[in-house]
Amino acid sequence: MSVNVVDDTRKVTTHRLYEMKQRNEKISMLTAYDYTLAGIVDEAGIDVILVGDSASNVVAGNVTTLPITLDQMIFLGKSVVKAVKRALVVVDLPFGTYQGNSKEALASAVRVMKETHADAIKVEGGAEIKESVERILSAGIPVMGHLGLTPQAINKFGTYVVRAREEAEAQKLVEDAHLLESLGCFGIVLEKIPALLATQVARELTIPLISIGAGGGVDGQVLVMHDMLGMTQGFSPRFLRRYADLHNVITDAVKHYVADVKSGDFPNAEEQY
Repeated sequence: MSVNVVDDTRKVTTHRLYEMKQRNEKISMLTAYDYTLAGIVDEAGIDVILVGDSASNVVAGNVTTLPITLDQMIFLGKSVVKAVKRALVVVDLPFGTYQGNSKEALASAVRVMKETHADAIKVEGGAEIKESVERILSAGIPVMGHLGLTPQAINKFGTYVVRAREEAEAQKLVEDAHLLESLGCFGIVLEKIPALLATQVARELTIPLISIGAGGGVDGQVLVMHDMLGMTQGFSPRFLRRYADLHNVITDAVKHYVADVKSGDFPNAEEQY
């Protein structure tokens, strides 16, 4: 069945996301890392495309997001932006390019914006990266925050369990969300926190809150494309809904191709010059 969910083909901007929240229109967001799939996702009507450092996992095969470099993120960001006409494109600043050094943070963000032509960058953390966020915003670069489970800090957490269940951590998350809004961030991703807490934060803030495992009481949802399309198999958290089974589709297609090559069936007479 064909479903057309996009009537407005204008370019999505940070201000339009704010307007969507004001009229209670949910925001759709997915990751993409290459030209071909980004074009498909954009044409299908996604509001925001995140060139996520999750590419470290699903593209480069690393266990965590930490190893991916700024140069690699810029290469991926360039590829995505070339294909996109409508969606807002956000590029993650990778681990080590903004924490603890606001001058380096600005330099990293400027490189991303100049070399990829993306619309915004995303960073993980709250009060601990305040100076970096301020310096990036001072250059007129839109910033999206990320709170809750922050994968770049996985070695600090030591686990991917739900964050902010305890009162102290929940209170810090609320304070950090308000801080990011007051600094000028245009939105925040909330990852793997209790749904009631996420709903509370979304109601208190005027900027959009996007959930990945933070429930439906916020302003939008984001998933990793490889996960929601069923290309990955070993990752099955509660919040993940698989919308396709491309792992088996691709496997069957490749097996069919191999069999046809081995048997001499491919290419046939019509498939050669």
